[in-house]
Amino acid sequence: MRPVILLDLDGVVWLSHQPIAGSVDAVAALRAAGHRVVFVTNNSAPRLTAHEAALAAIGITAAGDVVTSAMAAAFLVQAGERVLVAGGEGVAEAVEARGATVVENGDCDAVLVGLHRHFDYAGLRRAATAIMNGARLIGTNDDATYPTPDGAIPGGGAILAAVRVASGTLGEVAGKPHDPMVRIVRSMIGDAAVAAAVMVGDRPETDGLFARALGCRYAHVESGVTPAGTLVSPTPDIVAADLATVASSLLA
Repeated sequence: MRPVILLDLDGVVWLSHQPIAGSVDAVAALRAAGHRVVFVTNNSAPRLTAHEAALAAIGITAAGDVVTSAMAAAFLVQAGERVLVAGGEGVAEAVEARGATVVENGDCDAVLVGLHRHFDYAGLRRAATAIMNGARLIGTNDDATYPTPDGAIPGGGAILAAVRVASGTLGEVAGKPHDPMVRIVRSMIGDAAVAAAVMVGDRPETDGLFARALGCRYAHVESGVTPAGTLVSPTPDIVAADLATVASSLLA
């Protein structure tokens, strides 16, 4: 049985949905050789179907093979709870799939924070007030930046940091490398497959630590947030320029 390949999206497969050179062919080659490819992303903003559609648009079929930090965050919510979402449509979708209710303001059981581009002071105030009134704080991820073709921009972790400071609460983080995402991937592919898997990522403090938490190999690529030649920790099992080079190494 070929190892499962766990792929980060941003900085590995694409940058702002623009495919990184060779990535689409690399996924096809890995699948043709018998590897299952699962996409594990901390980007919680889009709906799951939007992630799948964006991958399909560049030639990668991914139905049933995408795991997001929104799904991991919703894992920390119980059916029937009231949840204030300071995030994108993907977070609201995942919360509703858990049987919880998304509320705009007022009393709630939890506040879920993720990357969204309409973040403002009013939203910060709503989130902080709910938390100070007793709601749990859950962050989809704590990535400070998000890679784009024009360089890094503020990520979901930057928004989470603002809510943490305003509310005086650290809360819990769900996405890579934290335990909720670990549990989802383990339940999706099984413990034996996890142990043999390869996690391919561009952010060592996220993807590298996630690989260590899973107990699998880490392939680090320099096509995302980490400049070429940077010494990274944890020490990767593979260092390569991009996904195409990782795939060539694994298939050799």
